[in-house]
Amino acid sequence: MSNHQKLQVAVIGGGYAGMAAAVTLAERGVPVTVFESAKQLGGRARGVWHDDTQMDNGQHILLGCYHHTLRLIEQVGGNIERDFLRLPLQLTLYNRFELKAARLPAPLHLFSGLLTAQGLSLAQRLSAARFMLAMRRINFTLSHDMTVLDLLRAHNQDKELVRLLWEPLCISALNTPIHKASAQVLLHVLRDSLSGARGDSDMLLPRLNFSMLFPERAAEYVRQRGGTVLTSCGVEAIVPQDDGIELVTAQGAMRFSHVICAASPTTAARLFRAVPQLAPIAEQIETIPFQPIYTVYLQYPAMVRLPHSMFGFDRCFTQWLFDKGQIAGQHGLIAAVISAEGLHQELEHEQLAQKVAQELREQLDITAAPLWHRVIAEKRATFSCEPNLHRPAHITPLASVLLAGDYTAGDYPATLEGAVMSGLCCAGEIIPPEQPRTK
Repeated sequence: MSNHQKLQVAVIGGGYAGMAAAVTLAERGVPVTVFESAKQLGGRARGVWHDDTQMDNGQHILLGCYHHTLRLIEQVGGNIERDFLRLPLQLTLYNRFELKAARLPAPLHLFSGLLTAQGLSLAQRLSAARFMLAMRRINFTLSHDMTVLDLLRAHNQDKELVRLLWEPLCISALNTPIHKASAQVLLHVLRDSLSGARGDSDMLLPRLNFSMLFPERAAEYVRQRGGTVLTSCGVEAIVPQDDGIELVTAQGAMRFSHVICAASPTTAARLFRAVPQLAPIAEQIETIPFQPIYTVYLQYPAMVRLPHSMFGFDRCFTQWLFDKGQIAGQHGLIAAVISAEGLHQELEHEQLAQKVAQELREQLDITAAPLWHRVIAEKRATFSCEPNLHRPAHITPLASVLLAGDYTAGDYPATLEGAVMSGLCCAGEIIPPEQPRTK
């Protein structure tokens, strides 16, 4: 600790990026103070309540390849096998398409799954397998970025194959329509999830709400190591000083050696805009396009159960369904997810909930009426992951101010893993990782 006595670090934002940075600094004995403007931690991956029912503001899936996020969850007291429902890679569009990874070593598990996928012709299955082989041969790296749709067309993936396989994967991973989405970023996801160990492609569905899964545990971890986590305490201004950074907060002005801004893009831009050295970054943030995610919760009678814990619909408003009874013991609670821009945005929340209930009735013959519903619309849920998008760097012109968030520079789209990695990167700029001692 003696090497870090002069460090006093503030983290603005108690989401996954901010709490990842705070945990890493606290672990190394650095005094850290987290400022979260909301009443609870988690940012865009947080728990919410409807009467006495605990939900999330959106459904996030973790993959087995999210090693940084999973390690941190365990570091702050989580248990991966207890906290998640782990499913081998599978992609199911009800009564239309199903791909299941075989119990074989990677990458044979994927190729076997592709070649035995139901709902595709033999020619389509072979075409999909050839595409993945071609991507492996180039190490999932393109000479120049392009849209996902252009890449698939260049490799002769027909329209039905795109609709049933590649489009659902792209929307799930990048939350961006395939005609806009970055092919290179999608290939990063495919590389890490499908080209590594077999378990890297596993899907992990959280049994806990997202605030409880990591941020709340992280806050306790930080407090136990002498740090402070303040909720309902936003930062109003960043003021550079000769010997550090002053933050103007709801609790008065406070002085720090370093600041990691892990707030939302809107908040980060507002804070940076007022600081001349950081104003160009604010302008850069403001040019980033964003995509929505709508989550429709429907509470049915407890006996209502879906055929799978997670699956999708083809050619419906509803893209993915999660049976919270099978996942988290919340029987009868169904979460329907609609990612990226689309016609659903034109509907009022009441109309959208009715549309989803109608699709459940038509597709699954669920005749019971929902007891209640709630629509959560995150209109700026993620950045629109487009080719050659210029994302802001973690390092700023002020050496004592760093920027974290899932929208900052990196290989990944706007995922929990991307957020966590950005927080770790910022913490590493303040205290580089310890090197193994030589004998």
